[in-house]
This record gives sequence, structure tokens and C-alpha cells, in this order.
Amino acid sequence: LQKLIHLLQATDDPLIQEQALITLSNSAAFSVNQDIIRNLDGLSVIGGMLSNCIPKVKEKALNALNNLSMNKKNQEKIQVYIKQVCRSVESAPLNSDLQLAGLRLLTNMSVTNDYHEKMTNSIPCFLHLLSEGTERTQIQVLKVLVNLSSNPAMARHLLRAQV
Repeated sequence: LQKLIHLLQATDDPLIQEQALITLSNSAAFSVNQDIIRNLDGLSVIGGMLSNCIPKVKEKALNALNNLSMNKKNQEKIQVYIKQVCRSVESAPLNSDLQLAGLRLLTNMSVTNDYHEKMTNSIPCFLHLLSEGTERTQIQVLKVLVNLSSNPAMARHLLRAQV
């Protein structure tokens, strides 16, 4: 895992970045690896890939962060990327794998009320995706909206959102 994280930092080759991110994402299926990746500062290295201009690299980074977001300690570190993820969802092509990867991460990050306020500005986008997206996109957006609606503090934002 340490070598993969170092490789991710050391290369500009998108194909190598993609493969390293896929491997890290698969490794994150095991909770012990989630802790190891966090302790090796892998979350910030993977999070740094969200700025990559190659959509496939960004998508794989979102998938890895999604798998890593299954524990509270990782969520505390990943939450700094929520607004960036929201912007990626908004700017990604409609129904793209990139957009879906961002929505899956936002679903996990919205399971608790801890980070809902970071998603407030994206509610109009979520509602737009709900009306314009394919069934896969709609289902993922609904998961985010259901999570947000479980928080009474979000009711005003959800009801006042302009679509």
C-alpha cells in the first residue's frame, strides 16, 4: 500500500495513476487497509487526484475515496473534499461514470448529519439531476437527498432550492 501511494505521488502517467487508484480502491474493501491507507497519508494523496484533469483518473480517485469513506476517522479527513466533489458532480457530463462516482461518495458522506452543510449549495444541482438524469443517476441522487432530508436543519434548504 505504501508503494502504491508513493507511485501515485511520483508519476504523471494517467494509466499508472488509474491502475494504482483501482488497486487502492480494491484494497480499501478491507477495514484494516482503510486504517493503513489513512495512516500512510493516502487519503490526501488520493484526494489530490481530484484535481487531475483526466476524467478517468478523477473517477478512480472518487471510487477509492468512496471505499475509504466507510469509517468515521476516514470521513473526518475526506470531508475537506466534499465541496470539490460537489463541483465535480455539477460539471461532469450528465450520467457519466465520473458524475456517478461523485454521487456515490456524497451518499456515503451524507449518511450522518456531520457534513450536510457542505452540500447545501449543490441541492439545486441534485434536483436538476433528479429530473434530467437516467435511472442510475436518479437513484444515486435520491440516496443523497434522502440522507440530507433526514436532517431537520436541511429542510429549509431543500424546500427553498430553485431548480
